Amino acid sequence: MTVAEVIIALDVPSADEARALVDRIGNRGDFYKVGLELYTRAGPSFVRELTGAGKRVFLDLKLHDIPNTVASAVRAAADLHVDLFTIHATGGRSMLEAAVEAVGGGPGRGAMPGTSRPSLRLLAITVLTSLDAAELGAAWGRSDPVISDEVARLTDLAVATGMHGVVCSAAEADRVRVRTSGGFLIVTPGIRPAGTDVGDQKRVATPADAVAAGADYLVLGRAVTRAPDPGAALADVLDEVARATSAYRS
Repeated sequence: MTVAEVIIALDVPSADEARALVDRIGNRGDFYKVGLELYTRAGPSFVRELTGAGKRVFLDLKLHDIPNTVASAVRAAADLHVDLFTIHATGGRSMLEAAVEAVGGGPGRGAMPGTSRPSLRLLAITVLTSLDAAELGAAWGRSDPVISDEVARLTDLAVATGMHGVVCSAAEADRVRVRTSGGFLIVTPGIRPAGTDVGDQKRVATPADAVAAGADYLVLGRAVTRAPDPGAALADVLDEVARATSAYRS
């Protein structure tokens, strides 16, 4: 029985605010997402600060560029010893293959100290949780796309190119799980405990729903970071995840 892990999104505009959040959350929080805003403002030095403090990092930069540029960025991320790193699946096969080649294959850049296993695992972004079918169709030039079909198609591409996992909403996680092997990672953003504000997300789920769908990692932001007591809010989420794991995966 594998318990899904919780990643806390540090979606704040400065390193000082991120440090304060990490301090308030306390020892229960050991895995943090650094996204575009914080990385642009605080840079790799803050990522090193987190990993140096023993925290794991999900570096969520959602790369989408030419293969050589993406490969170079992947090598730079591996040097930071982050755990997870995101790349848009819609960048295509060549781009994804270049990223995988940049990080894989035994000892080298990004290897965990004392091992030959790369610390960096690559995640393919499928369909952003802020999109609904109408917005996706407008962006991709398709009439009435079925989001779960698009996620499945992009998951197949991720598997074929050697990516380590995908990012999708919990609504599509069960479909991803049945078409991939057990070691393939499913990361689900848009997680909101029951009764909390969904914000700018369109496809959301509770922690229990995500666990039931087969997610390996649940990404939570405001429900924890904007709570009066972030540490207590995280403790409640971890308890819900543990209960759901016992109910659905035993």
